[in-house]
Amino acid sequence: MITDPLLILTQLLSPAYPTGSFAWSHGLEQAIADGQVCDATGLQDWLADALLYGSGRTDAILLCAAHRGEDVAELADALAPSRERRSESLQQGAAFAATTRAVWRLALVDAAYPVVVGRAAGMMGLPLVPTTQIYLFSFASNLIQAAQRLMPLGQTKGQIVLAALAPLCQTLASQSALLGIGDIGSSTLAVDIAAMRHEGLEPRIFRS
Repeated sequence: MITDPLLILTQLLSPAYPTGSFAWSHGLEQAIADGQVCDATGLQDWLADALLYGSGRTDAILLCAAHRGEDVAELADALAPSRERRSESLQQGAAFAATTRAVWRLALVDAAYPVVVGRAAGMMGLPLVPTTQIYLFSFASNLIQAAQRLMPLGQTKGQIVLAALAPLCQTLASQSALLGIGDIGSSTLAVDIAAMRHEGLEPRIFRS
């Protein structure tokens, strides 16, 4: 069994870990359909806002709280701004929990994705800030992969966007480790509205 924390985190938050993240776009599919995001620069701006002012920051704070052993499952559920976004978080969380129970034998209860990641990392003694950094980086990476299926982005430009977002993931993770649930707040109306409107988008590829 792997014992190095970095390798464990790489496995837990790898695209190969079966959470079903490939099926969700976090409302990005609607934003691209509406022309709000149409190139690499627009995608980077959209994701930076989602990280800094939206679910990225919220998830990071929830992850840190769960890592400390706080019970934030109900709060995480209540904070979802739309039906699809709630399903996105809960279904990925349940898939993550099921695989982690099977592989690592943890007594992990199903909950929203950032909550189960934080709980698992805490149970395994994985360091808080690196866990949060890689979680946020994985969040950005998954959405960039979604964008590559929805617009003429290309793999190289996608990786340029991801590299540009890496310092933001690092800073946000360090900040979130010092915050509590009372610091949670978001201001990404365009992202949330896109996620709400996506429920009626036809045809579509993604579930959110």
